[in-house]
Amino acid sequence: MNVQLLQELMEITEEEQNILQQKKEVVKDLYTTQTHFIIERDKFLSNEKKIVARKHTRFVDFPKHKHDYIEINYVLNGQLKQRVGDEEITLKQGELLFLNQHIEHEIDACAEEDIILNFIVHPDFLKFIFSFLSSENMVSDFLLNSLYNNTHNGEYLYFKVSEVTEIQDILEKMIVELFHHTLLSDSTVKLYMGLLIVQLIKHSEKLVQKKDIPFERNLVIQSLKYIDENYQHASLNELAKQWNQPLYAVSKSIKKATNQTFKELLQEKRLTKAKELLETTDLPIGEVVDHVGYDNISYFYRIFKEKFGQTPKQLRHANMK
Repeated sequence: MNVQLLQELMEITEEEQNILQQKKEVVKDLYTTQTHFIIERDKFLSNEKKIVARKHTRFVDFPKHKHDYIEINYVLNGQLKQRVGDEEITLKQGELLFLNQHIEHEIDACAEEDIILNFIVHPDFLKFIFSFLSSENMVSDFLLNSLYNNTHNGEYLYFKVSEVTEIQDILEKMIVELFHHTLLSDSTVKLYMGLLIVQLIKHSEKLVQKKDIPFERNLVIQSLKYIDENYQHASLNELAKQWNQPLYAVSKSIKKATNQTFKELLQEKRLTKAKELLETTDLPIGEVVDHVGYDNISYFYRIFKEKFGQTPKQLRHANMK
C-alpha cells in the first residue's frame, strides 16, 4: 500500500470536520438538487472531466440514494458496510463494488481508519471499452446495461480481489493520477481503467453479481462493437446479414436496448471520431469528413454543430489557443 497516499487521505476534510463538530447529517445540497436523493454527476464531473475519485465522507450514515453515473467503491483501508438493493454487503480492504445508475444503496458510518474511494464515472467514459471486450463476460453485460439499458434495471458487480496484486497496483496508480493531476493524467487514467477492466475479467472467478432480471444482449453488444470497428462504412443491412437476422429484428433489438436507432449510434460514433481527429491531428477538415464516412460536407457541418455547439473550424481554432 502507498503509505504516503494513505496518510494524505486520512486527513479530516472540511465536510467531515463539520460533521464531527455539529453531529450533522449528510448535507444533501452538496450532492443533489433533486427532491429524491439522486446524486448528480454535474456536482463532480464536467465536459472535460469524465472521471474523478472522491474520498467517501466518514463519521455519518449516508442515506439511501442512487446516482446518475456509474460508481465504483474501492476500500483502500478498513471496510465499508452498506445495503445495496435488498442485500447487506461488507467490502473489505482491497475489494471493489461497481454500481450502475439504477440501483439504490445506503452506507453505514465509516470509522476514521476506513478510507473508501468513490470513483465517479460518466457512462460515456466507458464506451471505448467495447472495442476490446468480448461478449462472453458479465462485465460487458454490466457496462451495456449501464450505458444503454432503457428498462432501468438495478445491478452491481462485487469483486473480491484484495489478493490480486496486479489489480491493487493499477488502482493505486489511478488514485495517484486522479488526486495529483498532471498534463497526461487524463490519458493515463483512461489506459489504467482499460487495464483494470481487463484484469477484472481475467479474475472473474472472484466476482459476485447482482441483477434484478436476466440480461442477455449479445446481439446488441456485437452491434456496438461492429459500429466501433466499422464506422466508416457500417450499415444496418450488413449487420443484419452478419447475424442472419431480418433487418427489422436487429433494428428493434438495438432500439429497445439503447433507446437509440442504429443510425443515431453510428452518427454519434462518427462525430465523436471526427472531433478527436480535429483536436489531435492536422488533417484538413475535408479529409476528416471523408475519413469518418461522410460525403456531404454541408450535412456534416450541420450535424456536427448540432452535437458540439460549434463548427469544425471553430472547434479546431479553439483547440489551438
